[in-house]
Amino acid sequence: MRLRLWPASLAGRTRASLLIGLAVVQVTGFLVHASNQRELARIALQRDVTTHEAILYRRMALTAPDKRAILLSQIDLPDGETAIITNKPANDIGFPLPLDMRQVMRGAFIAFPMPPRARPHGITLRAAPDPPRFITSFLLPPQSPDENSGMAMRPPPLPSTGTPGQWLVVTTIIHPPPLFQSFGIFSAFAVMTLLGVALILWAVRQLAAPVRTLADAAERLGRDVLNAPSLPETGPTEIVTAAIAFNTMASRIRRFVEDRTFLLTAIGHDLRTPITRLKLRAEFLEDDEQRGKFLADLDELEAMVAATLAFGRDVTTSEAVTPIDLASLLRTILDEAIDSHPALAGAMRFEGPEHMTVRGRPLALKRAFANLILNAVKYGDSAKVTLSAPRDGMLRIDIDDTGPGIPQGELERVFEPFRRIETSRNRETGGSGLGLAIARNAIRAQGGDITLSNRSEGGLRAAVSLPV
Repeated sequence: MRLRLWPASLAGRTRASLLIGLAVVQVTGFLVHASNQRELARIALQRDVTTHEAILYRRMALTAPDKRAILLSQIDLPDGETAIITNKPANDIGFPLPLDMRQVMRGAFIAFPMPPRARPHGITLRAAPDPPRFITSFLLPPQSPDENSGMAMRPPPLPSTGTPGQWLVVTTIIHPPPLFQSFGIFSAFAVMTLLGVALILWAVRQLAAPVRTLADAAERLGRDVLNAPSLPETGPTEIVTAAIAFNTMASRIRRFVEDRTFLLTAIGHDLRTPITRLKLRAEFLEDDEQRGKFLADLDELEAMVAATLAFGRDVTTSEAVTPIDLASLLRTILDEAIDSHPALAGAMRFEGPEHMTVRGRPLALKRAFANLILNAVKYGDSAKVTLSAPRDGMLRIDIDDTGPGIPQGELERVFEPFRRIETSRNRETGGSGLGLAIARNAIRAQGGDITLSNRSEGGLRAAVSLPV
């Protein structure tokens, strides 16, 4: 079994294309949004770390140098944060922070409220892995602001990071921010996705509806040319244009079929009068053999005219559709065939359920199945009718015979009007070549079809499909 990944219908392909596009857009937007949120969370984390370090630094800077170590030992630092006072910065640990991270942390530190004289004389910003941590070194003022009251309010310039003095080295273990800060983003994207899917399904349904309507109208026209309703000429401009063109085409086809059928039936009707006159004149022939031949030819010609008129009536029929017990109809036709061919009664049988109801035109269906069963009896000396249970909305009727069959190249051509296979359906059998054409027209008008095939064990099978 071949797996079909791409839908076969236009509506299905449109839905699939739009849904795939929506999925790509949503996933891309979701990832971009998550990346931006993570970047914002990283910046916020750096600012938080800088704020904590600035608070600690300000306390140390506002304390006398000889008391800073004692004060630092008494401060309860947050989890993951350590601080020491040394005589040099921690330049031998880790690696310098990238420029963008240094800019964020320096900016946060500068924005922190602090007396100008307490600002650091030097800052180094580094990071180290395993575990990930920031290492910030602050050069503390050489004396507290109170002791330096005579100094100017302007902060001293930042000296080189290698300047000796008291350095406050703060190490903060960091935890990378999660990709998603909350489940609200999932809910938002889920709601947007569901709304997008619903809009796509609704829009495709609205766009595909006129196409389905056109397909249904074409199918009805194919089933019954003369009685098929017109396509509504409403909707968007393109749909109205297509509907007008379809109705114009249907009208021309209908007029062509009516004219052809009228011509056919008129010729058939007009031929009856001269046939009757020829029969009367043939009765006056003295040669019995010649008279018999003339009458046989005239009988055959009259049968062909009758079949032609029947074919015309079948095409122009307006019989109402009603529920039919198809099983009973098939058994009735078989009983009638047995009555007319009692010698072949043992070769005719029915297999299937006792009852099977379908909707159709009773007379047209009876004529179609009678033609098929009588053909099987005439040319195959048997008729086995098998009625199968419905499958996928269609039921099947097989009519098998044990005759010589039909050449493979003629299996479809025998449905043409007046088409006969000389080796098996010659004029001596009384066939006019219209039985199969009448049967197929009647079955197709019901929404079904007829196909012929040669059976492997010998004989011909006529397979009829009908909608339930």
